[in-house]
Amino acid sequence: MSRTVLQIPINHALRKDAEKEALKQGFSSLQDAVRFILTKLAKGVLSFEIDESVQLSSKAEKRYNKMVDDIESGRVKTKSFTDVDSLMEYLNS
Repeated sequence: MSRTVLQIPINHALRKDAEKEALKQGFSSLQDAVRFILTKLAKGVLSFEIDESVQLSSKAEKRYNKMVDDIESGRVKTKSFTDVDSLMEYLNS
């Protein structure tokens, strides 16, 4: 079997914590846990979901809340479309 070495620079504390957890979960080493994860990923049976939440500054939050209030109260007029063709016709006019 042909092998290659994967070197990943990480924080020492992260490595130590991950190694402890890998051993706790029954892996013989952190490397064994990484091999397991990479094997599952390569087979397509492991997927990741990244949930990035955006934290607005208080100034931006006030600004966007005002925009929503203006739209909901009718101070700012908006236009609705039921299909793409009518939207495109409006944009091109």
